[in-house]
Formats: sequence, structure tokens, C-alpha cells
Amino acid sequence: EVQLVESGGGLVQAGGSLRLSCAASGFTFDDYDIGWFRQAPGQEREGVASITNSDGSTYYADSVKGRFTVSSDNAKNTVYLQMNSLKSEDTAVYSCKAVQMGRPVYWGQGTQVTVSS
Repeated sequence: EVQLVESGGGLVQAGGSLRLSCAASGFTFDDYDIGWFRQAPGQEREGVASITNSDGSTYYADSVKGRFTVSSDNAKNTVYLQMNSLKSEDTAVYSCKAVQMGRPVYWGQGTQVTVSS
């Protein structure tokens, strides 16, 4: 069974940190690129960060650049999103997505991040 399971969300004060995890199973993790997305109430889903497992290259949205760091532990089939200097506008449901050209796309169920000001 294919699964992407996010964890690590919660309630944190502005300026604080959280580390999200995206644990994958049921597919060849190393072949996929993993992206983190977020969706706040009433807003469209936006891409936050991504990592290419083949070469480790990363991408960050301008809104999180310098504050968030995406990393991958292929031995654990897990991608992390370290979030520092959190702001109230970072409040959203964060989800991970596994993509690879020509193959099915997989989504996790999401984890809630709430930043109190």
C-alpha cells in the first residue's frame, strides 16, 4: 500500500520552530521528487519547498526562503521540512507530494501548523 504520512505539526508561537516529516512507503522513494505544499483556510494551495532525490537540489518559495529547509533521508524514506522563525502567515495545513514523470502522484493527508502571534 502506498502511503505518505506527515507528522510534526502543532501549535507554536511566532518566532518558534517546527520540523515536519513526510514518511513514504509502498513505492520506490529514491525515484521520486518530494514537494511540500500548504493551504490556509480560504486560500489556494501553494508550493513551499521541494527536493529532487536524484541530486538533492532544492527549491523554496520566496515566502519561506531563508527560514525553511527541506532535506531527505533516503535510508528512512523520509523528507523533512525544518521551519524556523515561524510567522502567523505560515499557519496552514502542510502536505507532502511525491512526483515522478510518467508515474502516479502521491499525496499525504496533511498536518496542521498553527502559529500564534
